[in-house]
Amino acid sequence: MFFDLGIRDFLDRAETVYPDRVGVVDEPDQPAASWGALTYRELARRARAQAAHLDTLGVPAGGRVAIVSHNSARLLTSFFGVSGWGRVLVPVNFRLSAAEVRYIVEHSGSEVLLVDPELKGLLETVSAKHTYVLGDSDDVLFESTGEPAEWAGDESATATLNYTSGTTARPKGVQLTHRNLWLNAAVFGLHTAVTDNDVLLHTLPMFHANGWGMPYTVTGLGGRHIVLRKVDGAEILRRIDRHGVTLLCAAPAVVAAVLDAAKTWQGEVPGRDRVRIVVAGAPPPTRTIQRVRAELGWEFIQIYGLTETAPLLTVNRMRSEWTDLDDREQARLLGRAGVPALGVRISVDADGEVLAQSNHNLDGYWRNPEETARVQEGGWFHTGDGGEFTDGYLTIADRKKDVIISGGENVTSIEVEDALSSHPAVREAAVIGIPDEKWGELVTAIVVTDGSPLTAEEVIAHCRQYLAGYKCPKRVEFLDALPRTATGKIQKFKLREPYWQGLERKVN
Repeated sequence: MFFDLGIRDFLDRAETVYPDRVGVVDEPDQPAASWGALTYRELARRARAQAAHLDTLGVPAGGRVAIVSHNSARLLTSFFGVSGWGRVLVPVNFRLSAAEVRYIVEHSGSEVLLVDPELKGLLETVSAKHTYVLGDSDDVLFESTGEPAEWAGDESATATLNYTSGTTARPKGVQLTHRNLWLNAAVFGLHTAVTDNDVLLHTLPMFHANGWGMPYTVTGLGGRHIVLRKVDGAEILRRIDRHGVTLLCAAPAVVAAVLDAAKTWQGEVPGRDRVRIVVAGAPPPTRTIQRVRAELGWEFIQIYGLTETAPLLTVNRMRSEWTDLDDREQARLLGRAGVPALGVRISVDADGEVLAQSNHNLDGYWRNPEETARVQEGGWFHTGDGGEFTDGYLTIADRKKDVIISGGENVTSIEVEDALSSHPAVREAAVIGIPDEKWGELVTAIVVTDGSPLTAEEVIAHCRQYLAGYKCPKRVEFLDALPRTATGKIQKFKLREPYWQGLERKVN
């Protein structure tokens, strides 16, 4: 027997097995009215209502629905209400500028645009056939009494279109199918041992690779979602204490925020011997891993992957073979990217680039067949990262593509360089990532002026006109000239060298 895998399977199981269990606790401080506590029966009802409303708009299977939102129960519902009935959800990074959001909405061909109340100013410059402000339109979007038209299901159909920064100035739309997302969610849940007793705190933005698949995993297994709108170290600890949180996913910057907050926490830090924290975006320093385990008493799990791989490729958890090692050595071993997840094959080519094969890999880049062919050449996904694969463990050592990962977000150097070069006093510019304890890598601009007086503050302010805040340089250095090859190519390795000297890896 064969039937198509679909992301609605996760919602259907939750409604069938745990209908009266509280599945979602919405952020209480939403700018629109919080949905409070929702049972899985209620979550499923609202998802069906959303699908039924899309029917009335005439949005067909395969039609795109963009949503720009902070973490919320409305966004979580949309993962099912849109994709569960055959449409394509386009979750957009809420930190992007209006121009960046407009490009994604237009490039994806989204017929419907949903925006967070805090971001309704976007609708002044970003348009779609149908636009809604979440909260203001709940009675229309999530309260239909009609039943949605049934969708036959197709596991090879695109379920989400996730835009990611890469080696070009424009973001690329990653097409992830129902099969990609279903298998990523199942394998991720297996490796992190999710059960119906788990309480997940959404410290990770849900737009980010679909919350790494946890909206599907935790729903399907009957766990509880605790929605966190904005990251704050002390508030994370309060929610863990209040809701009995057992699991969270986070970038290294979030780990740093929690460790800072724990210093002034009154009493024992909540979650000791209960919480497991899954970290990705960049490998934290060994000392940070030690502190998570010792000061917080949480289990540290590291994963590696990309938006293009849905995202899980490798996972690193404590092993019984390491029990007799001291805590520093255990932390050092946990600092590697990890072993291939079930169903994933890892290889490193002659140039040192990490390659991957899995059922989680993207179907393709939206409207970009050339780039799709390039990254899937030879039947392997080309990650753009340099690394070593030894004794079953992958270690990421360098980034072959010109991308900086700062606070868990991809920043393409080319895009920042374009913004810098638009300043009339900037003759040339190069952007690199340098090690930073809080952000992992700090976006750093190396600027050559035309002789005009120019300050770092002025450079950063100029970039803020064109880029999301997290993409703007946090540091600006001025040089008389950039190092170049005989053919005129900028030698970024020379610019990076002083900052990375003495470090084994060229990623942080």
